[in-house]
Amino acid sequence: MPDVLVLVDHDGERVHKSTYELLAAARRLGNPAALVVGLPGTAARLRESLARHGAVSVYAAESTEAAEFLATPAVDALELAARESPPAAVLVSATTDGREVAARLAARLDTGLLIDAVDLDSSGVVTQIVFGGSYTVRSQVTHGTPVITVRPGSFEPEEHPGEAAERTIALPAIDPAASARISARRAAPAGDRPALTEAAVVVSGGRGVAGADGFEVVEELADALGGAVGASRAAVDAGYYPHQFQVGQTGKTVSPQLYIALGISGAIQHLAGMQTSKTIVAVNKDPEAPIFALADYGVVGDLFAVTPQLTQEVAARRA
Repeated sequence: MPDVLVLVDHDGERVHKSTYELLAAARRLGNPAALVVGLPGTAARLRESLARHGAVSVYAAESTEAAEFLATPAVDALELAARESPPAAVLVSATTDGREVAARLAARLDTGLLIDAVDLDSSGVVTQIVFGGSYTVRSQVTHGTPVITVRPGSFEPEEHPGEAAERTIALPAIDPAASARISARRAAPAGDRPALTEAAVVVSGGRGVAGADGFEVVEELADALGGAVGASRAAVDAGYYPHQFQVGQTGKTVSPQLYIALGISGAIQHLAGMQTSKTIVAVNKDPEAPIFALADYGVVGDLFAVTPQLTQEVAARRA
C-alpha cells in the first residue's frame, strides 16, 4: 500500500489529538507516515505514541531553526518528503497554521487542495461542508498528489500498535528575508479544562449570557461534564470571554461528541464552526432562534434558570 503523509501537530513533548485523528483517516488510503517538524530530538520523543496510533514510519525533519519560523519549515519538509517518495495523499489538520501549510504545499507541488474535510473514503473522495455550512459536497483531486486539510473531531483516534520505521529529512536553510520569523512566544492562559478543539464536550455561551459574570454558569456546566468552554463571536466581541475561545467561521472549528449552546441564537458564522458536532443541545429563551433548527435537543427557557439545574443533575449523577 502507498504511504499517506501526515503532518504531526505537537507542542514538542506531546502529540495533539488531531494528529491521531489524521492517522486514523490516513489508514483509509494507505500506510500512515507521520512527519515531525521540530527541534533536534523531538521525533524520538513522539515516535512511540505515533507508532501506537498506526504510523508505520516517522520522518524526522529537525533543525535548530525549525521553531523560529512560521509555516516554512513544515512546507519545506512536506515538499521534500513528497518529492522523495510520492504519497497517496498529504493530510494536515485544518487549523490556522495547517491551512497555510497545506495551501503553500499544494502551490509548490502544483497539485489539488481540498480544505476542511469532515470525511474521507478509500477512493480519496472527501466530504466537505462549505459556504459557511450551507452545503455539503463531495470532492476529489484529479491532478497530482491530493493535499487535504481535515477538520479536528471528524475522525475517532484508533490504536494500531506496531513499530515505526525511522526516516530523516534534512531541512534546507531558511531565507529570513522570505519567511516570517517568530519574535516572541506567549503561552495562552490554560487551566484544567481540555483544549477546545480536542474536547469531547463543549459548552458555549453567547450574547444571551449577558456579561462576563454570566459565563460562570457556562463554566460550571462545562466543569461538571469535564468539557471545554466556548463562546460565540457576539460574546467575544462584547468582551464577555477571551477571543481564543471563539467558536465559528472566524474562530475555532469544533466537532465534539456533545455541544451545548447557551444563549446562542445560531448565526451562520457560529454554525459553521460547530454543526458537525455529534449531538447538539440548545438553550434559548427565543423559540424562533435559528439554533433550534440544528439542535438535536432544544430547551426554550432562561439559561440562568435551566443551566444550574442541569449542572446539579450532572453532578449528582456523576457523584
